[in-house]
Amino acid sequence: MKPIRIPSFLHDVFGEKQSVASIVSILLFGGLLTTALYVIFPELADDVPVWRTALALLLIFDICSGCIANFTVSTSNFYAARTTNRIVFIAIHFHIVLVALLLHTAIWYSAAVWAYTITGAFIVNALIGKRQQLFVAGLLLSAGLSWMPMIPGVPPYMLIVCTLFMLKVLFSFAVDHYGKGFSGDER
Repeated sequence: MKPIRIPSFLHDVFGEKQSVASIVSILLFGGLLTTALYVIFPELADDVPVWRTALALLLIFDICSGCIANFTVSTSNFYAARTTNRIVFIAIHFHIVLVALLLHTAIWYSAAVWAYTITGAFIVNALIGKRQQLFVAGLLLSAGLSWMPMIPGVPPYMLIVCTLFMLKVLFSFAVDHYGKGFSGDER
């Protein structure tokens, strides 16, 4: 399928060119998973004002959709060519803590996941162009995914969202999946 040109204000989300199938897949994954979390875990909205629930669900949608978008060639290559954009993107990802604050649950847990994820993403980002980048990203992701379920008392929906946040920022985004950041023989 022929890729379509993405408007410049959406380049940070989809890159410069993206297939319709990829865009639909990204939006469907984000929308269906966010809806499923709300339907299966209606307690996430207990005692939370509607505006806070809506904003939290929008952030959850962004986390879910971004997790998939960052695996596309277009988005990965867009950021591989723009190191400053990549660093800013990593630095502004405070979504998971905002979700926890909005839903008034697992705040310290989410803050720990955020700190680990952002630190790991900066480490992985520093390795762009080096052979060990994918290995280090996989190691940090595996370590993070291993400890997250061991902490008791975390609502399942927050565990799912935190898992996807870590996957999105630490592995899906911080890794140059298609080699655009490689130079010379470092590969």
